Amino acid sequence: MATDNRRTGARGSSARGGPRGRTGPGRDSRARVPAAAAPEAAQAQRPRLTGRAAILVLVLAVLTVSYASSAKAYLQQRDHLDDLREQIAQRQSSIDVLEREKRRWADPSYVRQQAREIGYVMPGETSYVVLDEDGEPLESEAVLADPSTVGDQTPEPWWADAWASVETAGDPPRDPGTPPATEIDGSEEPGAGE
Repeated sequence: MATDNRRTGARGSSARGGPRGRTGPGRDSRARVPAAAAPEAAQAQRPRLTGRAAILVLVLAVLTVSYASSAKAYLQQRDHLDDLREQIAQRQSSIDVLEREKRRWADPSYVRQQAREIGYVMPGETSYVVLDEDGEPLESEAVLADPSTVGDQTPEPWWADAWASVETAGDPPRDPGTPPATEIDGSEEPGAGE
């Protein structure tokens, strides 16, 4: 019977309304807080910066810095590639110019013209230099064209010239500066016999 008293004694203390010391699901622990301690409990329930939240913020900051530096490197590399492509295009155009010049030097008439510009003559020829009024040699202005551009022009058909002359004959251009002659006197015009 002593064991029964202990059981009832334990139950008796919980029946009196004293704290049991443990809580579980379905039990409201806030009901035991006195009314005077309610504002302090509300302050204690506010979210605080916990250790997990601080680590999360730190990891996000490291990721942001990492991605920002990667994005900066990507943009710099893209600009560098654009510069390199532009240099390639410029060098390709200069290669095209040099290849065109090489083709010109393959033409014998161009070589002769270049040799004549620096004073060379063919065997049996005599070189003459034309001087201006000051005794300085005149520069030749004749330049041979690039052989790849010669002969690319489409000739105009003969009937286009013939038709243009028919149109001109049908509607001759008027000279507004000279009035038409009203009389023919048979005398020679001034300055014609002199």
